[in-house]
Amino acid sequence: MEHPKQLSPLTLAFLGDGVYELAIRRYLVEAGGSMPPKKLHNLCVQHVRASAQCRAVRYIYDRLTEEEQQIYKRGRNASGVTVPKNASPAEYRAATGLEALVGYLDLKGETARLNELIAAILEMEEREGPCDPTPPGEPK
Repeated sequence: MEHPKQLSPLTLAFLGDGVYELAIRRYLVEAGGSMPPKKLHNLCVQHVRASAQCRAVRYIYDRLTEEEQQIYKRGRNASGVTVPKNASPAEYRAATGLEALVGYLDLKGETARLNELIAAILEMEEREGPCDPTPPGEPK
């Protein structure tokens, strides 16, 4: 396989999306125990949606190494990304950058660093709560 730095940032983001969601799912099951799958899914979505990932990357950005910041920026600036209607272009680009970084760290086998960053994000979300998916002014 190619060195992870040689891969397309969108390929890294593809992998990172799955790695990040699995980490969130594991966290929810370990922290919350047994609950209905629909509730687990809804909680997971609050953590992995673009707005939550955008907030997460803002929180951890200053902790990233120069190399990690470069990978994040490659993902954020990647062309060919279609923005879904439930996210702003800036949020979606930031989320893609975070996913590219997660995919990169996973492929490099930097599990300890990946876990450190995800733990920091989860600690922030425990303090502040996950992003509320309901647009302002709409009933919950």
